[in-house]
Amino acid sequence: MQQPITGYHRDEEEHWVAELACGHNQHVRHDPPWQNRPWVVSESGRAEMLGYFLNCKKCDQGAPRDNEAAPPDRDVGRHDQNRSDEVQDK
Repeated sequence: MQQPITGYHRDEEEHWVAELACGHNQHVRHDPPWQNRPWVVSESGRAEMLGYFLNCKKCDQGAPRDNEAAPPDRDVGRHDQNRSDEVQDK
């Protein structure tokens, strides 16, 4: 199910995690050549992707919401429901 990105936080290994409107979290790594997401490495890049839709496999599986509270360094910004992109999910 397609869900928009509403914010970000880092996991315990310092990888970026997108927070989706459905309440699930999804890693968004830039790890070329396997994952090519250069936008994730800068604050402005992450801000530009707010509102973009990712395929949430947890929604498709009927998984419960992720309960992890976002750490204080969480990136948030404007939320634009009309934006979409073909961003690969992990």
